[in-house]
Amino acid sequence: MLRQLAIHNIVLVERLELEFEQGLGVLTGETGAGKSILLDALGLALGARADTGLVRSGQEAASVSAEIELPTGHPLAALLEERGIAGEPGEALIVRRTVRSDGGSRAFVAGSSVPAGLLRDIGALAVEIHGQHDDRGLLNPKGHRALLDTFGKLGTMAVERAWTEVTRVESTLLEERTAAAAAEREREWLEHALAEIEALAPEGGEERRLAEERAAMQAGLKAGELLTGLDELLGGTEGALAQLRQAARRIERGAEDHPLLAEALAALDRALIEASEAEDRIARAAEAMAFDPDRLERAEARLFDIRGLARKHRVEPDQLAELGAGMRAQLAQMQAAGEKIADLETQLIVARETYSAAAAALSRQRHEAAARLDKAVAAELVPLKLDAARFKTEITGAEAGPSGTDRVEFQVSTNPGAPFGPLTRIASGGELSRFILALKVSLAEAGTAATMIFDEVDRGVGGAVASAIGERLARLAQQSQVLVVTHSPQVAARASHHYRIEKSHGTDGTRTSVRKLSAEERREEIARMLSGASVTDEARAQASRLLDAA
Repeated sequence: MLRQLAIHNIVLVERLELEFEQGLGVLTGETGAGKSILLDALGLALGARADTGLVRSGQEAASVSAEIELPTGHPLAALLEERGIAGEPGEALIVRRTVRSDGGSRAFVAGSSVPAGLLRDIGALAVEIHGQHDDRGLLNPKGHRALLDTFGKLGTMAVERAWTEVTRVESTLLEERTAAAAAEREREWLEHALAEIEALAPEGGEERRLAEERAAMQAGLKAGELLTGLDELLGGTEGALAQLRQAARRIERGAEDHPLLAEALAALDRALIEASEAEDRIARAAEAMAFDPDRLERAEARLFDIRGLARKHRVEPDQLAELGAGMRAQLAQMQAAGEKIADLETQLIVARETYSAAAAALSRQRHEAAARLDKAVAAELVPLKLDAARFKTEITGAEAGPSGTDRVEFQVSTNPGAPFGPLTRIASGGELSRFILALKVSLAEAGTAATMIFDEVDRGVGGAVASAIGERLARLAQQSQVLVVTHSPQVAARASHHYRIEKSHGTDGTRTSVRKLSAEERREEIARMLSGASVTDEARAQASRLLDAA
């Protein structure tokens, strides 16, 4: 609810602080006293366009602040939390707006500078101002669907859940299709590359083994060239061993008679033994180093192929086998992706069918609720002197979304035979306000704002109609704070709190002030509203009767 309004240098208001309370409050005063100034000031605090014309003549700047008290769990608390504005539990929210005569303006919420748009968002949730130029609240078709749902106590959770599932599956399917399309462009290359790797069939560590084997065979080739002819040099008929044996046979004849020859023979025997061992080892070495030239060629060709393929794919040779496994996995994923896409397409069909069924059920409930709302509003129109008017809740198809497939708009026809149209087509401000009042009474439990303000809802009516308006405003005030700018004594008599707007003239200019009236002052003010400039005893008596009846 609106707890306080503080105004400084706004048009005719030099400085003013107003305290408001729960229930029905009325603001009255002579024509031209400045009632519209209060609404303009409040509108400025709630994000209306900063008009330099609001700055009091001769002043550099004007300001207005509003203190708003919110019930627990009000949607505005979530909005403030989302915007990072912290508030103490149980404390009122203070919004403030300043405007300079040169055109600059600033907005504040809880002491923090904010964009003016946030003030408009706060105003839309906390205060409804109903008048000829109001473009929010009931006049904005964007909120009609939610109002109808609340009026009909319709649960939208099933539709919301079904829509969430549809969007989830659609999003996942789009991702999978996008990924599959990108992968499909690589499929041919992957298949070709994998075929090359599989044809080569490289093994882990094979390149190293082949390189070592080739090096060994190449080393053996060089060593083999060194051994060529050694077998003849050592063991042939003219070889070293044969010559040593001949020498040993010659010395053997005289070794028995000459000790030195015996020693020489022993040395030759040892030499023969060592030479035989050398011959054997050379033979074994030659056998060990023997290789198949075709094998070396095959090893070199294999090594060349492995290294070439590794360079082609920019990996180490030992990574080729792993690369091939990765390619096989990618191709398998492509196959699985096709199966997953088919499964998601089936899921999407089911999700859309579930959503359609839930949305259709909600739509039927909305049509039933609309019929009840139309009947309730129609019952309120006659007492408000709108008996020639008709109201209907128009439900048409809309793009599917979390709230269903319905577009809801409140429409009226003000004259017999006239076509239905939006509420804003009603030309008369007072007539529009009464229509809104009829709607608000019918939608009493449908998201009523913490504060509702009606600007001259009783314009152009009196007597029983004014009394009916007052009675309905009082009913609304049982659930919300209601403030009314009125010229009707019947409406004023229904108020819990009465404020009089006065204009005074002095040497330093004209000023507008507002004060809360006592019980006796209320009777006098209502009597003035009944009789005009000269208050009579009869008017006072009539005022007392109105107050007693209220």
